[in-house]
Amino acid sequence: MTSQPRPVSDAAPGAFVPAVTLYDTTLRDGSQGEGINFSVADKVHIAQRLDAFGMHYIEGGWPGSNDKDIEFFQRMSEVQLAGAKLAAFGSTRRANVAVEDDPQVKLLVEAGTPVVTLVAKSWLLHVEHVLRTTPEENLEMIRESVAYLKSLGREVILDAEHCFDGHKDEPAYNLECLLAAEAGGADYVVLCDTNGGTLPDEVAAITAKAVAALRTKVGIHTHDDSGLGVANALAAVGAGAVQVQGVQNGFGERTGNCNLTTTIANLQLKMGRPVLPEDRLSQLRELSLFIDEMANRRHNRQLPFVGASAFAHKGGIHVNAVNKLARSYEHIVPEAVGNARRVLVGELSGGTNVMMKAQELGLDLEEKSDVTRRILARIKQLENEGWEFEAADASFEVLVRRYLENKEDVGQFFELLEYNLDIHKDKAMDFDEAEATVKISVDGQIEHTVAEGDGPVNALDQALRKALRPHFPALDAIKLTDYKVRILDGRLATAARTRVLIESTDGNRTWSTVGVSDDIIEASWRALRDSFEYKLLKDQEAAQA
Repeated sequence: MTSQPRPVSDAAPGAFVPAVTLYDTTLRDGSQGEGINFSVADKVHIAQRLDAFGMHYIEGGWPGSNDKDIEFFQRMSEVQLAGAKLAAFGSTRRANVAVEDDPQVKLLVEAGTPVVTLVAKSWLLHVEHVLRTTPEENLEMIRESVAYLKSLGREVILDAEHCFDGHKDEPAYNLECLLAAEAGGADYVVLCDTNGGTLPDEVAAITAKAVAALRTKVGIHTHDDSGLGVANALAAVGAGAVQVQGVQNGFGERTGNCNLTTTIANLQLKMGRPVLPEDRLSQLRELSLFIDEMANRRHNRQLPFVGASAFAHKGGIHVNAVNKLARSYEHIVPEAVGNARRVLVGELSGGTNVMMKAQELGLDLEEKSDVTRRILARIKQLENEGWEFEAADASFEVLVRRYLENKEDVGQFFELLEYNLDIHKDKAMDFDEAEATVKISVDGQIEHTVAEGDGPVNALDQALRKALRPHFPALDAIKLTDYKVRILDGRLATAARTRVLIESTDGNRTWSTVGVSDDIIEASWRALRDSFEYKLLKDQEAAQA
């Protein structure tokens, strides 16, 4: 039998009270992930953003482990958080050392946070072989450390490390560790699946036992080593846990921590456990994108709820059904988490795909019209040749406009007459140089320019800009933000067809274009040309509006 959460809050009467508190450890556990490295300024910025989102607890780091975290807490002492509680993380006192004399505990106190989270060993194997102390001393380390920090007026959260492994090996001793934390006055006792190897049914059963045995509130902290971080957190909540610890976007050591982004949406929308006011939940995707940006990572398009592909439909049957009744293929309303429906077009598409995708772009297209059938046939032909329009909305829009207006020159603001590339490599002088020459015609006027660049594509980009600048100065605003190359059939080696995707921005909007050819330079040129022509087409449209 599952227990219902027992919401407890210091909120004023009438304020929102969460059924489950959210404890964000992106700044500590998340930063332990491979390739994640936040500066002090990054950490302060992220903490402020998490606070504005409505996070209940924000774990800032371990002041006993490095100077960066000490500086972070010093900086945060001057920051007024709107509602979140800042937590410093550390361990219980060392064996056979008085708690008030332990230098690491002193640093926790000096961090000055209203919350201190202590990690403690709750697996006898770790007590005896890692801490190398007695079971009795470990229990005193837990109780005394919690009691000491409580005596200083701090809220104390006890993270019972390796709790589930400890319970499976020595359940009686494992429970003694949890009771020792309660005896010291812990505000939460958090059960940690530190190795990430426990299954949801085990998590639920062990959490239920802890909830039954303890008077204090129980939380859950899971890792994703078995791909079950979120599932295990939800199972624990179903068994009575009232705090979930996790990391935005699932960053963390090894395969990562419980993805708090996914967990929040499931708690609120699936389990009926409100954790945020409704208006905050619609900011979930925006927060997820912000965290990735701060971590300097490409956003995972397939993240549940918030990924760009979370509500993307490609199969013709699916799209046809979504057009008639969205919830036939969507488990929630995308806007609830700040996302949006997307329709993809490709070889599996039907007329509905083309129509809905065109409507997304503001183009009026009838599902069963002759022009729609011709567009669909052309897309399938091009995709058979290696083109892909899923991630190239700008190229797709230009193609559709040409069919709608029945003009092959829609969006063609210039004509390529020739281009030439010269790559000079001098190994002895450690010197590389790429030079491009472009000859184009704009309204019958010939422009012939040359430019150097960091590689052939950059040189081609610079030469084209130089040629077009006298006619279209607005193109100076374009920046190429991403460049991807895909070899379509590696078995053909250097003779393989190449697909190039280019992402561009003018500071106001972002768009993607595609080019395909047996020649990587020609494929790059086609994507580059489409990018420039799309910008000019949209500017022309805006001017005529």
